[in-house]
Amino acid sequence: MTGVRRTRALVATSTLSLALLLGACSSDSDTPAATSTTTAAAASTSAAPSAASTCPSAAPAAGGTPEWTLSGDTGSIAVIGSTDTTAPAVTVTPPFGVTETQVKTLSVGDGPVVADDATVSVCYAGVNGRDGSTFDSSYERGAPIEFPLDGVVAGFQKAIAGQTVGSTVAVATNAADGYPNGQPRAGIEAGDSLIFAIKILAVS
Repeated sequence: MTGVRRTRALVATSTLSLALLLGACSSDSDTPAATSTTTAAAASTSAAPSAASTCPSAAPAAGGTPEWTLSGDTGSIAVIGSTDTTAPAVTVTPPFGVTETQVKTLSVGDGPVVADDATVSVCYAGVNGRDGSTFDSSYERGAPIEFPLDGVVAGFQKAIAGQTVGSTVAVATNAADGYPNGQPRAGIEAGDSLIFAIKILAVS
């Protein structure tokens, strides 16, 4: 019974996460488009963890060297990408903000190239540049999520399209490529820059 409840909780959390990512695609309102919920519910069935595809939750070793440091128009960030056994680390000197979205490939995978309209399975952490808080993380849940790349926020798509499967990537998005009007459910305000640390697991 406990296992059933945990599976339902994971699916519900994955649905919310996918709705957050999909929500800003074409909406000018402060809440995700109503059609996103149906898409999220359908896609979340493939987001539950399996023995071969999980997202590690262990923190990287203390004092690790950042693979990417970036000074924004305000503030700065330092990112350590995930490994097979550790989650990424995103350190923010707030408030961090950029006017141009910037992508950094942290490590290059040896899989196929991700097309703009591919469906991908990823592990990711999303951090708000305004205050350094993590607003969403599949690493914390231990489960990857799958979604169509042409249906997510622009900054997320820019980070993944053209990369190869197996790569770890970080992106600092301006507000226009994230949630221009904010996303209250995730504590994101209008104008916030976001940072995503991503591991690309698979593509279809």
